Amino acid sequence: MQAARSTRQPSVAQPDSPASGWLTGWHERWCAWRDRKLTSPEFQRRAARTWYLRPLARRRARALFDLVAGFVYSQVLLACVRVRAFEILAEGPQTAAVLASRFDLPLPATERLLAAAVSLDLVEHRRGGRYGLGKLGAPLVGNEAIASMVEHHAVLYADLQDPLTLLRGQGDAPALSRYWAYAEAAAPGALPRSEVDAYSALMSASQPLVAQEVLDAYPLHGHRCLLDVGGGQGRFLVAAGQRAPGLKLMLFDLPAVVASATAAFAAFGLGERAEVHGGDFTRDALPGGADIASLVRVLYDHGDERALTILRAVHRALPPSGTLLVAEPMAGAPGAPRMGDAYFGMYLLAMRGGRARTAGELSALLRTAGFEQVRELATPIPLQVGVLVCRRGVADSTNTMA
Repeated sequence: MQAARSTRQPSVAQPDSPASGWLTGWHERWCAWRDRKLTSPEFQRRAARTWYLRPLARRRARALFDLVAGFVYSQVLLACVRVRAFEILAEGPQTAAVLASRFDLPLPATERLLAAAVSLDLVEHRRGGRYGLGKLGAPLVGNEAIASMVEHHAVLYADLQDPLTLLRGQGDAPALSRYWAYAEAAAPGALPRSEVDAYSALMSASQPLVAQEVLDAYPLHGHRCLLDVGGGQGRFLVAAGQRAPGLKLMLFDLPAVVASATAAFAAFGLGERAEVHGGDFTRDALPGGADIASLVRVLYDHGDERALTILRAVHRALPPSGTLLVAEPMAGAPGAPRMGDAYFGMYLLAMRGGRARTAGELSALLRTAGFEQVRELATPIPLQVGVLVCRRGVADSTNTMA
């Protein structure tokens, strides 16, 4: 894969005004003083014993410990998913003895798992020594999307066992890069089905939750034909077709991926309205005829150069003033800075595919590709997906430079 080319413009240093220079100097001195204090063992001991500093010291100690223990917490969640704890507790509160039998675990191990799950708000104590769903466990009942991602993280965690080796690009290829085989493939369209089935199944399982948020943010009524580019097994198009009964549906993805999409459309009664097209969106022309196209969790898998190639292909396939809908987990999402920079930063490094971008960075890519009137739409849970909508410009974007 060719090296990614950033579309971000280099910042131009501006001379500081006297006021801004004074503020910068003051801030640097404050940070230096704070760092000396916070790294001082004597200050740490004093803060833990001083009534007005004690709450702050305890909160920061808990936050730091949560970073250290994060992997253990995630494995507690994995254990709960694997024993189907949330589905079982959805039937009603039950005792540890009953749960031990249903989890197929010894009673002491069950009690240990339940205690851990209670501490993480996945499970809660109920009357009579019973256990019920906790406030974080209840939303997981029947949630195929989250359960699939929890199971999938075993691959990511294996790659993160030695984070410095991963960051330095040393050692064997990360397991995640083999899982997302198309990310580094010179000819993704030639990949056999055996190499794409795993990621297709994961994306299909996790798509419904994302699809509902996207379609809530941008209702499709008023459009006549939707082309979903990189649409996998068609779950987003199924949701779109159910929301907009008169909408024609078109799917484009790798030939090995779309092989099962036709059966999926038929199963949901959409066979008469759906077309399936196999190809490589970095090389092949996309089918025409749609007045709106969608890229749902596609661009973040690719570096800037490849993302621009995809966007330009969509631009050519749409009519003048056609609409493009982009749905991505975005860096800088309000209230979720860790998701973009920490989680997706390391996830995409292991995948060797792309990077999470801010809404501003995505907007710049869209404009470079020839799209106009870029708008960011609010979504109920921006942690999972952000949405941009834009219009196709009238000019050919093939030779447009950043």
